[in-house]
Amino acid sequence: MSSLEQNPPQPRSTLPDVRPITFADLRACLAAGITDFRRAPLFGLFFGAVYAIGGLLILALVFRLEMSYLAYPLAIGFALIGPFIAVGLYEVSRRIEAGRALDWPGVLRVIFDQRRRELSWMAFVVLFVLWIWLYQVRLLIALFLGSRATSDLGRFFHVVVSTPEGLTFLAVGHLVGAVLALVLFSVTVIACPLLLDRNIDFVTAVVTSVKTVTTSPVPMILWGLMVVALIFLASLPAFLGLLVVLPVLGHATWHLYRRAIAP
Repeated sequence: MSSLEQNPPQPRSTLPDVRPITFADLRACLAAGITDFRRAPLFGLFFGAVYAIGGLLILALVFRLEMSYLAYPLAIGFALIGPFIAVGLYEVSRRIEAGRALDWPGVLRVIFDQRRRELSWMAFVVLFVLWIWLYQVRLLIALFLGSRATSDLGRFFHVVVSTPEGLTFLAVGHLVGAVLALVLFSVTVIACPLLLDRNIDFVTAVVTSVKTVTTSPVPMILWGLMVVALIFLASLPAFLGLLVVLPVLGHATWHLYRRAIAP
């Protein structure tokens, strides 16, 4: 039976019921994510490797174009697209939960089929916010640093941390970035697994995701901070830490969705 047959289309005006999330839920979701990764390590390592290789390619392109000053904001921004990249991990957790077979053709087919479903619209949202994030970094560099900006990463960081203009750039940049990250996190954290799991429209999924964050703001924002921090730290050793961190967080996010949204 297909996922569409299991989950019949819902009316556009019907929002899924949102349940409060507690700190105990966060711990339980993280533990469940570790368990799922242990049960299907090859799938986790595969999707983690895809994410890590993508990060390395983007970083190589930045240095190739002599725009190394974008390496730091890119490392942070790259963490923001994790929920969308983790779609394959959601499907693995869904199959484990339902007791269904884990086979590569089946999992990859579900991912490929999303191009014809509402989840494909999420890619535009994620890439648009990432583009705004990088654009505002360049704009702030021009406003605060001007001619002091340099393509050399070491000199750039020296200017940023040793001048008043650089420190102002750093403060404003992180403030703007935090707002963008909160917006993107709010619209994707539940929407991505929800769109994979149910045949509902994109707007309903986004509204449900935002409602989940506003219903339990402190635990959900803490979850978002933890995800960004762990992915950023895992990216430091040549993105190798993402081989484990991304799949664990991806599986855990699926379980967070299952606790936040009533069946």
